[in-house]
Amino acid sequence: MPVDLNQVLVIGIFFITIGMLIFTDKRPSTVFAAAVLALILFGQISFFEVAHNLTNQGLLTLILLLLVSNAVDKTSLIKRLGRKLISPSFKTSYWRLFGLTFSASALLNNTAVVASLIGPISQNQHHPASRLLIPLSYSAILGGTVTLIGTSTNLIVDSFMIEQGHPGFQFWDFTLYGLIAGLSCGLLMFLLTPLLPAIETRKGQFHRYFIEAKVMEDSELIGKSVEDNHLRNLHELFLVEIVRDGRLLTPVTPDMIIMQNDKLIFSGNVQNVDSLGHIKGLKLFAETDGLLRDNLTEVIISNRAPIIGKTLKTLGFRALFDAAVVAIRRDGEELSGKLGEIKLQSGDFLLLATGQDFVQRHNLVKNFFILSELRIATKLNKKQEWITVGGFALTIVLAALSLIDLATGLVFFMAALVVSGVTTNGEVKRNVPLNLVIVIVGALSLATALQTSGVIGEMTQLLKPILSDVSPFIALLVVYLLTLMLTELVTNNAAAALMFPFALGLVQMLEVPLMPFALAVAFAASASFMSPYGYQTNLLVYNAANYQFKHFVKFGWLISLTYSSIVLMLLKYNYDF
Repeated sequence: MPVDLNQVLVIGIFFITIGMLIFTDKRPSTVFAAAVLALILFGQISFFEVAHNLTNQGLLTLILLLLVSNAVDKTSLIKRLGRKLISPSFKTSYWRLFGLTFSASALLNNTAVVASLIGPISQNQHHPASRLLIPLSYSAILGGTVTLIGTSTNLIVDSFMIEQGHPGFQFWDFTLYGLIAGLSCGLLMFLLTPLLPAIETRKGQFHRYFIEAKVMEDSELIGKSVEDNHLRNLHELFLVEIVRDGRLLTPVTPDMIIMQNDKLIFSGNVQNVDSLGHIKGLKLFAETDGLLRDNLTEVIISNRAPIIGKTLKTLGFRALFDAAVVAIRRDGEELSGKLGEIKLQSGDFLLLATGQDFVQRHNLVKNFFILSELRIATKLNKKQEWITVGGFALTIVLAALSLIDLATGLVFFMAALVVSGVTTNGEVKRNVPLNLVIVIVGALSLATALQTSGVIGEMTQLLKPILSDVSPFIALLVVYLLTLMLTELVTNNAAAALMFPFALGLVQMLEVPLMPFALAVAFAASASFMSPYGYQTNLLVYNAANYQFKHFVKFGWLISLTYSSIVLMLLKYNYDF
């Protein structure tokens, strides 16, 4: 049989792509971009075929969903619940964590859910965070498999199916498998938690700013203790003092009762100040001036500044600079007392929420060196919260009932978010998941080359004598196990993208339905329970604690086995293999 040079080139590029994903530290987007360029260079695909893949419906749906998830993540919903997760009882804490993470990840981007909850768990005073962080990640992975939109992996496989002329997944196609496997593994994780190490959480590297917030008359904190208000579960923010009627209360004890008009003094990472904004009735010092926004300016007081030795209150700082002080940092000294009554010194760092006239003030140069801009999450008002949460719920319900196409619903919801000010055009541009788009377009292009060059057809012919007498379930099992192995070595999205073309080839050869094989690829690509590198949420918790690779293997292998066995048995039963 003569060697087809085109097929050799495509196969070579395919295996080089896998090799680079496994054995190098290059980003998947870089690897897939290089693969696309190589395919175009050697004439295996055209630029117009690559451009066509950019308009794939599944890909566009995924982009819209991720953009919407960024807006939903601004709401107080997950953050408020997250503060109340941890209790003195480990059993209660675990099931609260599992229930919230599993259910939220079924509808929201599971990476965003984990990112929101890492803080409260790492900061809790009752249990080692390392006993809860891996279960947090695995709960998110399991929850993401319950619906079409729970994880980007499902939508990637959906985009491949649509590209092949298949209608794609329905919203609930994953639910039976995801619920049974997820709840079973949730129970197993609880039983296996003694296997997790009790290690000290790595402390974040950040400058400690001094932050003041006032308890307003409508605050949910009033009449409850520091412990009951979960003020010790804030990510990288620590309640160090309370100022009450001019008196300084320190140290702050867990049983101390919060009262109206208390000034709560926090020390910590100012970029997490949005977690204070989500506590009802707690108003930041700068917020009273109506200036708090998503962009903050960091300045340092110069050595000859006229404001040295004066307090913010006596200066009339807002009128003087058209700026309000969000936080103060003084290297080498712990600050104490009310923010407005601290005497400013040369070298003090101020974090300012600035007005439109700030940059025009002529007195800036005499007082400050401007260092940088910091970005914090913008707090939504009640109307915006209702629009965001209600609009997202309505969009999902309409899509789940097949009353409207999911992509269409997300387009209109995205427009409503922009019009209502929940998000801005600038935020939309910044939040476009460019790396993920490159991975998916690259994988779609690679799949196109594998088919048009005849590689899939040749593979089918070679395997036909071997698999002609094999049951479809054995073929499905092979696809599942290969995808599972690949997802632990590379990433979930890359594994799904690389394995789908070969699953499709087996389907065509065996003349069986595509759906069970597509589900097998999607579920296996999400089953990253034995490596910190195979799934984004694993990497988040791996970096948040002093975990080692062995901790994931020791805790995860039985969960992986249980999850895979349940999914495969249900696929075999439902499709009568």
